[in-house]
Amino acid sequence: MHLPLSTAVLPLLEHLDEVGSTNRELVARAARGETEHLSALVTTNQTAGRGRLGREWIAPAGKTFAVSVLVAPNDAPIEALSWMPLIGGLAMARAVRSLVTDREVTLKWPNDVQIEGLKVSGLLSELVAGGTGVIVGAGLNLTIQRDELPTSVSTSLLLEGAEPGIDKALSRYLTEFTGLVEQFTAAGLDPVRSGIADVVRAECGTIGRRVRVELPDGARIFGSAETIDDEGRLVVRDDANGLLQHVAAGDVTHLRYE
Repeated sequence: MHLPLSTAVLPLLEHLDEVGSTNRELVARAARGETEHLSALVTTNQTAGRGRLGREWIAPAGKTFAVSVLVAPNDAPIEALSWMPLIGGLAMARAVRSLVTDREVTLKWPNDVQIEGLKVSGLLSELVAGGTGVIVGAGLNLTIQRDELPTSVSTSLLLEGAEPGIDKALSRYLTEFTGLVEQFTAAGLDPVRSGIADVVRAECGTIGRRVRVELPDGARIFGSAETIDDEGRLVVRDDANGLLQHVAAGDVTHLRYE
């Protein structure tokens, strides 16, 4: 596949006709020392993709793309890399917003992108061996028809009135992503000084919502999402005790009713 717009943004982008998981493949290449900062893999046929919390992620071949990018700035502390999933989500939200201009597009913490409350994109980030970098994986529903959607709360660009093609959509995402990474690294990977923290807070549709948070240990929090702290954690005021809970990982549901 020829991707002139996307490779112009990211010269180290490689297209794979089929792969189990772009994240896993890039993790393996990084472990073998075959990659460098901003190496990337993309496919429209990912056969063993994964979502958050280990969930299976399957999409019809040719109707989505999955892309993984290695972010490995020199001497990056692991704490700073924790912002990369949110940066990836912000980049995708901006890319989708540029393609679907008559709908509300928001970032759902930590890294889903929604159009009018329906999921069009999900991201999954993984540390490379030794914590020297992070791989940011993203999937975007391009031309999935309604009867092919994985859930009732999903959508695609086609269903929302946009048919940009993979190269245009991918290049929009990579442009936003690399720009935000450059902004972040230029400020010494400081989310506050770079302005990244404020921008993510401003564009995150979870803030101000009633939410249910399912934690990795199976516990649940019901409350109000108040902000995102300087470490990228969602801050929820717990209905049970009125205390602020700082959530580093969890599955968030926006609640429509009390």
